[in-house]
Amino acid sequence: MTSPSLPAAGLVLAAFVALPAAADRLPDLPRLGLEEADASVIGVSSGGYMATQLAVAWPERFQGLAVLGAGPWSCAQGTLRRALSQCMNTRLGPPPLDELEQRLAEYRELERVGSAEALAELRAFVWHGDEDETVAPAVGAALAEQLAGWLAVPETQLRFVQSAGVGHGWPIGRRSSPPPTTELGDCQHGGGTYLLGCDRDLASEAMAWLHDAPPVANEAAETDTLTGNLLPFDQGDFAVKGLDSAGYLFVPEGCDEGGCPLTVALHGCGMGAEQIGETFVRHNGLNEWAAAHERVVLYPQAETSLANPQGCWDWWGFAESTWQLNPLHDTREGTQVRALMAMMDRLQEASAPR
Repeated sequence: MTSPSLPAAGLVLAAFVALPAAADRLPDLPRLGLEEADASVIGVSSGGYMATQLAVAWPERFQGLAVLGAGPWSCAQGTLRRALSQCMNTRLGPPPLDELEQRLAEYRELERVGSAEALAELRAFVWHGDEDETVAPAVGAALAEQLAGWLAVPETQLRFVQSAGVGHGWPIGRRSSPPPTTELGDCQHGGGTYLLGCDRDLASEAMAWLHDAPPVANEAAETDTLTGNLLPFDQGDFAVKGLDSAGYLFVPEGCDEGGCPLTVALHGCGMGAEQIGETFVRHNGLNEWAAAHERVVLYPQAETSLANPQGCWDWWGFAESTWQLNPLHDTREGTQVRALMAMMDRLQEASAPR
């Protein structure tokens, strides 16, 4: 029985956890009263592109940005041709940072993105494998260059890491509950689930940099019991083109009473629950770090479609109206950007008193 003294946020989460498995629908995303001042966003591949779109659209809402295996903000400029041939490889030449800077300035005049001052305060982590054959390493280097031009003191705010002998994906270290080896991608070549068996806990490394907190040591990750709950929720309240019906939320022990900070974690193409089940949301290493540092992790989920067969996040404009010359997917007006920010709003809102 729930204690009468449990705060309102705890009551909401208790009901969330206790929902019968046989219910017709998943529970809604709860209002947890999360801390607003220390939010971060991390993403890999298309999720990395989307993470940067969120941070540029709403820099005042994020303290940190981490991008794995992706390139500059707005690289595709609303076209699939550029996405494939300038932002994954460089057949059309390298990403034109000057053009992208002009695009940003135009958006800023129209208040479609956040202020330069807010963007300059971000802390950023950029990682790329130098054997990445899906998104060229040069494209990741272009993102680091772009961010360095925005940040107030890039020497202390930006960390750019390029790992030798690593392919496309998200490297993971040893875990207390590792995925089956059949679910791990090859460290050098990637593939599979794109969780790479490199014995490198990149999630802990990135989060430690963003939030100036110690990483979770591999030895601890091997032995500690994860304290918290990974919970599916109904994404129907945020339904827009490209979103799956369900997302996931990791809530560490104690965070059901509110006050914990939030990290939004965005999977890459081919990494959603529709394609690989709960492999990414359970085994990427974020949950262990979040449990140790009392941080809630939101795992929104994209879906596959004819327009988006790999279940990518929208970084080239497919989710917007087809008649638009400039789809605005990379602004505050982007449909997926709005949906993801609405999820943040819900989690940071206090639940109604009971």
